Amino acid sequence: MPGGARHTSAADAGRTDEGRIADAIRPAVTAAGMDLESVRVSAAGRRRLLRVVVDSDHGVSLDDAAAVSRKLSAALDAASVMGDFPYTLEVSSPGVDRPLAEPRHWRRAAGRLVKVKVADKVKVADGDTVVGRVVTADADGVVLDIGGARRRFGYEKLGPGAIQVEFGRLPAPGEPTEPEQAQEPEARDGH
Repeated sequence: MPGGARHTSAADAGRTDEGRIADAIRPAVTAAGMDLESVRVSAAGRRRLLRVVVDSDHGVSLDDAAAVSRKLSAALDAASVMGDFPYTLEVSSPGVDRPLAEPRHWRRAAGRLVKVKVADKVKVADGDTVVGRVVTADADGVVLDIGGARRRFGYEKLGPGAIQVEFGRLPAPGEPTEPEQAQEPEARDGH
């Protein structure tokens, strides 16, 4: 209806431009020392749910998530990118199931066991999939420890990696990965 008021439904509210939202909140995320991983808006009844995923080199604690949530709320209110409809803001970290697709994801997975598909022209012992521990990662590629042998892969040769869930604690840097065998006490004569 030309010249008339436009009525927006709750379903339309879920179609808020996620790119504009990301642009509005990215400075607040960066100022908190984090990276903005994703922004998703979905309808939740008469409200909208805004899910923001952030990450950093040191991980995201509950306190970190709460602090950045307050900053994002202020940035969203100032930019008016959410419109007039009420929304719920949810801030979280990516979780273990996030695909390793960017160099920073691989860097943050140092020490973790990963499974990744490699390009057809890369020779690996087990078909086209490699399982190894991330040793290091830089802007150009990643070094994986595969069965005790270190091998470097350029990112262009890798598909998205998947962290493998391991039960047990990760060894600290420099700590042996296998527990040492308990040694028998020395035998003494006459005792």
